[in-house]
Amino acid sequence: MKRFIALLVIILLITPAAAFTLSDRFFMKKPLETDLVYVASFEGGHRFQAGDYPVIVLKGTYWEMGRQYGGLMKKELNEEYSFLLASMEKRGYTKEQVRAMERDASAMYPERLKEVFRGMSETTGLSYDDIIALYNGGIIYLMVPPAPASCSYLAAWGDYTTDGTVIASRNWDLPDAILPFNAWNVVAIYRPSDGSNAVATVGPAGMRPETLMNSKGLFIADDNSGIADLDVADSNRPDLVTEFFRFMLDYSELESLKMGLQGTAPDVPWIVDVAGPENAMVLEMMTNKTRVHSGDGVVAAANHFTDPAWGLPEAPAHSSSRYNGLLKLAGEAKGSINPEKMMAIRDVRFENGGATFYHSGLGGSPYSTIHQVVFVPATKTLWLKTTEEAWQRVELRPLFGAE
Repeated sequence: MKRFIALLVIILLITPAAAFTLSDRFFMKKPLETDLVYVASFEGGHRFQAGDYPVIVLKGTYWEMGRQYGGLMKKELNEEYSFLLASMEKRGYTKEQVRAMERDASAMYPERLKEVFRGMSETTGLSYDDIIALYNGGIIYLMVPPAPASCSYLAAWGDYTTDGTVIASRNWDLPDAILPFNAWNVVAIYRPSDGSNAVATVGPAGMRPETLMNSKGLFIADDNSGIADLDVADSNRPDLVTEFFRFMLDYSELESLKMGLQGTAPDVPWIVDVAGPENAMVLEMMTNKTRVHSGDGVVAAANHFTDPAWGLPEAPAHSSSRYNGLLKLAGEAKGSINPEKMMAIRDVRFENGGATFYHSGLGGSPYSTIHQVVFVPATKTLWLKTTEEAWQRVELRPLFGAE
């Protein structure tokens, strides 16, 4: 099990549409103009389209939200699962072996998340075990030679941004082999009826999200730490990234989120990126210790621990170049960074001193930034871009039901 967890870390650690005025009944607030086009409803959940990206808004208990997710995304979830299963069968795995790969680990998933899975299984035609396999689809699918890099983070505020507000950004980077899953991307908004925060996730439908935001303006994402030593993996701990959903439901302030993360012993070393309306920071999380660092208006992360107190070997070139490149680009733009400028920084290719891969040769195989996100916590505005598509804005505030 430890060997599988270590492999998991190496692998994954890695034009607006016509306006649509949403009704008072849907938001329970005054009508707001959005860039969303209404598509369908199912049992109180709603599906919209923002440019190239589906957006689903789910309301109720976790089981009810799971049923809505399944009903609204049934076609995509079944297509995605069929693709995953067919791909694995070509490699010699049976359907039962695919289902069994994560069955044991799922026992440690938060109960609220398992309720979502139960609901999804009732409206998709997929079994609970199928849903679990799909949730871990990226991990299962990429059980190929290890990815040398995965993800990066940049946040700016204070003197770096035009008005002092926090602007967070992240790249989700993986081998090109994962690109087919972009066909099933979705922005999913959960609005639970138990009083928890509303949560937005970005990524392939049904798959474990690694980019999350909540209705209090908090943001969380992860980067591969570059550490894959079996001696620092603990199979008796829950998967930290799966816990992100719980953190976003439960924490409303950045300081509380930081303390919650610091009080959590991760299963393997991770770099965790967080931001809120007032600040942003990076947590370098070893299995037995966490170090937190921020900055004077800017903070970045790639795929190595930057605190010299760790006493780790020199960072790999692909990580140090992206980390330094992001800070250099932010420094050159100091005082002028707004969402558009942050998107421009994010669009600078790895080969040109930036952090974005585009079918780049890395580790002997093509490598790409699968999706990019820019998020403004104060306004709860999201911008999303995948490898082959343009940036698209999604105003999360009205979807969260927030003031």
